[in-house]
Amino acid sequence: LTLGEVQMLVELFYLPYHHGPLAQHLLEHFRWLRANSLSVGVPVTAPDDCEGMQWRGRAPYFQLLCAQTCRLHSRFVSSASRALLYDLHPYLWDIRNMLLAASAFVLWLGCQSITAPILLGGDAEPWAHRGGLFGELQALLPVGNSCDLFYHPPPLFPSSQLYLLHPLLPLDKVGATARRGGPHHSGQSSPLHGLLGPMWQLSGASALAGRLLGSFLSLSPEYTFGLEDEGGPWGYAAGALCAEGFLQQRDSSWLPAMRHKYPRDLGAGAPALGQDALEEALLFFHTEPPAVPLPVLRRFPSLVQLGTAPRVLDVGASRSLAICLLSALRANGSRGVFCQVSAADQQQLSFYSKLG
Repeated sequence: LTLGEVQMLVELFYLPYHHGPLAQHLLEHFRWLRANSLSVGVPVTAPDDCEGMQWRGRAPYFQLLCAQTCRLHSRFVSSASRALLYDLHPYLWDIRNMLLAASAFVLWLGCQSITAPILLGGDAEPWAHRGGLFGELQALLPVGNSCDLFYHPPPLFPSSQLYLLHPLLPLDKVGATARRGGPHHSGQSSPLHGLLGPMWQLSGASALAGRLLGSFLSLSPEYTFGLEDEGGPWGYAAGALCAEGFLQQRDSSWLPAMRHKYPRDLGAGAPALGQDALEEALLFFHTEPPAVPLPVLRRFPSLVQLGTAPRVLDVGASRSLAICLLSALRANGSRGVFCQVSAADQQQLSFYSKLG
């Protein structure tokens, strides 16, 4: 570790009730960005856009501080002595996960150009939040009172993997319907590529993309997030603020369009590689989805869906993905969420259970 990195580590955990300069800057910027997020909805050309310009100027600096802290975690795991690592890693791992979610949430706030979000006040009991920098950051997230999301033991084997969590922009939507190697803006690929793997090489493989995220990217693009590491994209989270309206649109317009685009016999001439996944996607389009009981929709008005690639072992990054999506939904007024999982899908059931 360099002297500067050691100083960052000390400033993050200076004293229980007194933060070092780095931690103070993180909290000050996050509080200001959260409190002034309504100014992001002001058009750039408006005469009263001064606050909006100031917001857009401070947001990148906050994200830079978050990225530096995440890199500090990665460097610490790689270079610290084992004794020191296992003493301090749980604290730094927690902060890294929190800042992944906080940075992506600020990015999401910056994308809200049509309707400005309404940030709800915290309604959690004092005991729901931990002390120190972690607890203060938790309290600033709209979903900070959901305790189960914030309490997870650190991994037995610390990983130095770096992660990037961000909203999926329209750019990603273009990539989600193109095969690997096809044209794509800026030469970037959608986070879906890393999840679909060799399926992108098949004819009609975008059916699998549609099965995973198509309805959300078409009907609720403002609540979709991607998670990447140094090896590429590997996770996504998607949601619909009003599940009732979303499901009606999905069943009345989106699914019929997909059935027309991907007929039942599409997979007949496909190569064996990925055949099962393609057939599963086609079955999804041509099967009538189960109805969601009205009491569920009334009590849990929003729908969520999350997924990661099988190689993912760090539940902390998956947790950050969930926190970011739920914070975005909560910021715009959602009282609760539900997800739809097949009783036979043990992998997804286990994934959601680990998230709490």
